[in-house]
Amino acid sequence: MSSILIGIVCLVVGALVAYLAVSKSNNSKVSEANQAIEDAHGEASRIRENAKRDAESAKKAAMVEAREEILQLKQKSEQDDKKRKQELQNMENRIMQREESLDHRNDALDRKEHQLSSLQGQLDRRKNEVDSLYKKQTTELERIADLTREDAHKELLDRVRGDVVREEAQILRESEQRTRTQADKTAREIISTAIQRCASDQANEITVTSVHMPSDDLKGRIIGREGRNIRTFEQVTGVSLVIDDTPETVVLSSFDPVRREIARVTLENLIADGRIHPARIEEMYKKAESLVNERIQEAGEQAAFDAGIHDLHPEIVKTLGRLRYRTSFGQNVLQHSEQVSNLCAIMASELGLPEAPAKRAGLLHDIGKAIDHDVEGPHAVIGADLCRRYGEKPQIVHAIEAHHADIEPNTVLDVLVQAADAISAARPGARRESAEAYIKRLEKLEEISNAHEGVERTYAMQAGRELHVMVQPEKISDAEATVLAHDIAQQIENEMQYPGQVRVVVIRESRAVGIAK
Repeated sequence: MSSILIGIVCLVVGALVAYLAVSKSNNSKVSEANQAIEDAHGEASRIRENAKRDAESAKKAAMVEAREEILQLKQKSEQDDKKRKQELQNMENRIMQREESLDHRNDALDRKEHQLSSLQGQLDRRKNEVDSLYKKQTTELERIADLTREDAHKELLDRVRGDVVREEAQILRESEQRTRTQADKTAREIISTAIQRCASDQANEITVTSVHMPSDDLKGRIIGREGRNIRTFEQVTGVSLVIDDTPETVVLSSFDPVRREIARVTLENLIADGRIHPARIEEMYKKAESLVNERIQEAGEQAAFDAGIHDLHPEIVKTLGRLRYRTSFGQNVLQHSEQVSNLCAIMASELGLPEAPAKRAGLLHDIGKAIDHDVEGPHAVIGADLCRRYGEKPQIVHAIEAHHADIEPNTVLDVLVQAADAISAARPGARRESAEAYIKRLEKLEEISNAHEGVERTYAMQAGRELHVMVQPEKISDAEATVLAHDIAQQIENEMQYPGQVRVVVIRESRAVGIAK
């Protein structure tokens, strides 16, 4: 029994201890939960405060940004407004200027209208005065001459017709004099510029030389290892050597014709010898240079001998010989100079002038072309300076310098050299012209002529140096035919380039046909 009581007591005590332990544990957990809740409330407060501060900061930044954007929009709006106001102001100014201009024009028109009215009144008064005088004169003539109105009218017409014929003859003489003066001026211009026309069309023909090669294998030997042979050749000769895909052909290019000729002889000798290397190139160049110089000297001496001139300075003779290798628009300049010399002598003889100065000036007139690649300036001035330096007479020097009007011609010899130079350059076949350019020139001549009213058909003849224009006789009178020929010639001169001159012939033919049956 006691053990049972003891057991119950122990059970009760254990339950109390357990209750107390559980109560203590629960109190501890409640305390911790309360603490956590308080901490959470504190954290929430801090978060709210931070959020408020961030929101306030964002709000302030947004307000600042909005203010800046509003300010920029306001400035842009002000600028646009200012620009529009300026444009409006400019438009108002232009409108005011136009109004002022219109006012001025209206005032001017009013003044002119007033002047016209005044002139019309004066004209009416003059007309009345003329009618009155005419009536008085008619009455007086009838009274004095005892003539009828018809007879007086006829006599008056005869008198007026005589006066008109005299005035017409005077006008024709004045027109003829003006025409001759203009024709002389035009002729001088044609003579002075004929040799200079179409220079660019023939540039390729006078600056390159083609050299034939036995085979294309030699091109590689001419180039040499890493190009040493071709570099040596170009450095020694001063000429560009062009090697392309053209079969069995290379091209030498240089503006100096003598240097190009020396290079050609050098290259041909190298090809014939077969040994092509830098040392051999220099050796062959010296031989070619010596050979070409001998040919130049011989050509100069032969030209002087043919012209009958034996006292030229040796340097002038040598320079003259260089023209053997100089071309102008495809025409050999040395042959051209010899021809000009002969023409000058012939014309001087016809004029009764001494032939020797004319021959000398004609032969030397283009000597400046031999050195114009090395000296700046027109070849006429260069040649005159060269001849002056070596003691030529002043009249010869002046004729050389004036033959292209670089200075004013003032002697007969100057004009002779100009004329002979133009004749030699403009003769048929003297200068090259491609078939295409020739056809275009003829077509242009016919096109210019056919564009005029009353022209039926046109024929370009004598290689374009004469133009025959057939006109419709019912539309073009004899007087109008003369005017038409002048107009066509003037238009050709203004719109075209051609050697020499073009003669325009207007043909007006009328036929009357009767048939007897």
